[in-house]
Amino acid sequence: MKYYPFSLLICCLISLTLSSQEKKAGPVISDFGQVWKVENPDFKTNTTNEFKVVFDIYNSPESHEEINRSIETAARFLNMHAQAGVPASQLKVALVVHNKASKDIIHNTAYMKRYGVNNPNKQLIESLLEADVQVILCGQSSNSRGFPKEDLIPGSQIALSALTAILQLQQQGYQLIKF
Repeated sequence: MKYYPFSLLICCLISLTLSSQEKKAGPVISDFGQVWKVENPDFKTNTTNEFKVVFDIYNSPESHEEINRSIETAARFLNMHAQAGVPASQLKVALVVHNKASKDIIHNTAYMKRYGVNNPNKQLIESLLEADVQVILCGQSSNSRGFPKEDLIPGSQIALSALTAILQLQQQGYQLIKF
């Protein structure tokens, strides 16, 4: 029993330490993409670089009511670099969407018709598009999975294929990130 006050003190200190290290979103995408602040990293981020990345998005959660965390990675990328001092104008991001993830970029009417719920990714996709992220659907997936352009969230694009879009973006200096 005499150790109880000391244990309580330790728990309070740990709790205060953890609460001061909360994840937060923004400044680029305010509702998604929470990241941890990393104080004084040894490997410094060059805030003068232009960061051009293309995310290969092909998987999707089994649940039709769950957000696609691979898509949210783009929001985390934008927020963490902006929080680290990289100007948003130096962050160039593209999503190339195909395979199972194709459904994640359709508007609510089409999603409701197929799955009986609103698309949980709609607000995320719209926020990414507002931040000038390119959202590109594989034309082969569009046709094979039955998602025509009119079913896409406005601002999304269709390419000949995911392969073509990724290749062209890499030729423009984008670095491929696969999850």
